[in-house]
Amino acid sequence: MIDVFKTIGDRPVTQAIAHAMIITAAKIRNYKAPLLSISGGSDSDIMLDMCWRLDPDKKVTYKFVNTGIEYEATKRHIKFLEQKYQIEIEEMRATVPVPLGCKKYGEPFLTKHVSEMISRLQRHNFQWEDEPFEVLYERYPKCKSALRWWCNQHTNPGGKASSMNISKHLLLKEFMIEHPPDFHISPMCCEGAKKRPFRAIEQEQGYDLVCVGIRKFENGIRSQQYKNCFTPGDSHDNYRPIFWFTESDKQIYEKCFNVIHSDCYHVWGMTRTGCAGCPFGSGFEDELELIINNEPKLYNAVTKIFHNSYEYTRRYREYKNSHKTSRNTAKPMTGQISIFDFQEVKN
Repeated sequence: MIDVFKTIGDRPVTQAIAHAMIITAAKIRNYKAPLLSISGGSDSDIMLDMCWRLDPDKKVTYKFVNTGIEYEATKRHIKFLEQKYQIEIEEMRATVPVPLGCKKYGEPFLTKHVSEMISRLQRHNFQWEDEPFEVLYERYPKCKSALRWWCNQHTNPGGKASSMNISKHLLLKEFMIEHPPDFHISPMCCEGAKKRPFRAIEQEQGYDLVCVGIRKFENGIRSQQYKNCFTPGDSHDNYRPIFWFTESDKQIYEKCFNVIHSDCYHVWGMTRTGCAGCPFGSGFEDELELIINNEPKLYNAVTKIFHNSYEYTRRYREYKNSHKTSRNTAKPMTGQISIFDFQEVKN
């Protein structure tokens, strides 16, 4: 049995780091076949380093899903990790790579939730109408959830408007009424490129613990799905070793244990990585500039894959900017809570 405090030694780790290492050591010890999902990102690097140090019996299996639009820097980093830790990281091909997923389902736009709601409306041939919910529900009776989003029907306790409404995104409804999307929108590229292949691996190969590098404080929708670091399951349990790490904890761990990230971070200056050029990133324009300067072939690929989404997002941003001066005199639309009752969310 590994001595966690001996592993830590005299390194000045935080309480969160010490607790995570103690729990992780116990998890690896008590499960027969743990599996680690490796992405090549900074959170994944820290999780890998921690689990590797606390796995004396070499029980952990490491797998990396190639989504079809990975940075060459990420691929090089995966090879570096194999050499540094003397492990094998098996590369899995996506069930539906991102380029094919965008053709098959539609392109991602703004956020996963927005894309899902728009996708549902498009499937019912919605005409982007400004009508009360009751009127639209009669016309589209099988599209209730998306119509509630469109008509700002979701509320929080106390009657306050929910962030699940379209009004969360300033002037988005007005923009879409004036400029309806002429291409398919969907968040499903993530499903085929990331979720589906890993679910197949989990179910087919008998892993009893699946570990992923999700943190509560990363603020993405993925992290908000969980309340703690552990979720029991039927065929396997799910564990998030660095779930409670803050950015400060990450920096301290990296320094204490000499964690090295990919060139995307150290050379390019990125703060996080994912699918290259993903339109869900609010800073995709800055990312595209980094990509064209460092991996021009990948730039050509992503600008073709996400072309419609990029252009639609740019038009939406221009629309917001051009209407800012007249916001104070604008009138709320029928069936919609005034957009001026909410704080603007930058996109």
